[in-house]
Amino acid sequence: MIKRNIVLIASILLIAACQNSKPKTSVNQNTYSFFLGTYTDGDSKGIYKLKMEADGHLKMIGLVAETANPSFLAFANNQKTLLSINELVKDNNMGSVESYQTGDSLKLISCKPSGGAHPCFVTANDAGVVLTANYTGGNIGYLKVDENGELSDLLDVQQHTGSGTVVNRQDQPHAHSVWFQPNSNHIIAVDLGTNELWISSIDSVSNQFVPANQAKVSLVDGAGPRHLAFHPNGKIFYVINELDNTITGFSISDHEEVSMIGNVSTLPADFDGVSNPADIHISKDGKFLYGSNRGHNSIVIFKVQENGALKLVGHESTRGDHPRNFSLSPDDKFLLVANKNTNNIVSFKRDSVTGKLTFVDEIKAPSPVCILFQQ
Repeated sequence: MIKRNIVLIASILLIAACQNSKPKTSVNQNTYSFFLGTYTDGDSKGIYKLKMEADGHLKMIGLVAETANPSFLAFANNQKTLLSINELVKDNNMGSVESYQTGDSLKLISCKPSGGAHPCFVTANDAGVVLTANYTGGNIGYLKVDENGELSDLLDVQQHTGSGTVVNRQDQPHAHSVWFQPNSNHIIAVDLGTNELWISSIDSVSNQFVPANQAKVSLVDGAGPRHLAFHPNGKIFYVINELDNTITGFSISDHEEVSMIGNVSTLPADFDGVSNPADIHISKDGKFLYGSNRGHNSIVIFKVQENGALKLVGHESTRGDHPRNFSLSPDDKFLLVANKNTNNIVSFKRDSVTGKLTFVDEIKAPSPVCILFQQ
């Protein structure tokens, strides 16, 4: 009996040792789904859904909504509602914004005029305020979305006026994006055509745009501002400029005055080709800033200094042509970039210490232009 018990105990210990020797799966790795906005002038049919595995590899799930030119996407209602613009000109000389119920597929809830022609950007806040940037219309549209995902009619339009110095690109206003300023009731509209930032708020009683005391901020002549990214501290933001291939830093004072703090190039010093930046994002820890270069076909990487200045880390090839929108994964461990002209999405592993990117995977997708992660 004693011998039998000794053998049994030895067997249990051996099994436990074998189990303990198995490699452990990291609990910190996450799998994410994301929606993809596209242009539908080619093979694309609308909005697609894809999956990013915990190791950064990509998988196509498929078409989830058939719609025209859904070139920019945003969430509302804690991601229960997806918003998409239709970058078009319809009979009312406007494009449109759509709302969808999210899930395994997208269910269309409503579609409303965006306020101007060729909308190229949409965003929403927790209060249900929806803002669109209409490129050809040169204006910002204001709507609301309720808790069921239903969009209101158009409530107000902020029409921009003026021009810049670049012939054929800045002859008239071209609103390219609009952003809710953190810790403030201000919004900042970025106009490539007038070469300005338009700062305002919304009167919730009259449902109208109200210019701020500092209503406009000019950029360097010919800059062509496009998108911006706020630093996590809420006191600094960076604007990527499409026409002169630069990023401009701005500070926000305690009195909400916006001041320029410097410019850096998005391109290598020895590059002499044609290129136009598109998108810009900053890591959640505020240590690294990234921008996409269409033409040089790269992601530029900057280290953010304590005073907000940017120090070049380097450039990473996007392994495709015309990198438009890109996105950091919700855990900041990966960066995904959409190469519109080569119909591919590329996944990079991000080093949180150096900011550098390492290629992981790529997948084919038709005319990809906007990546929106689910959390």
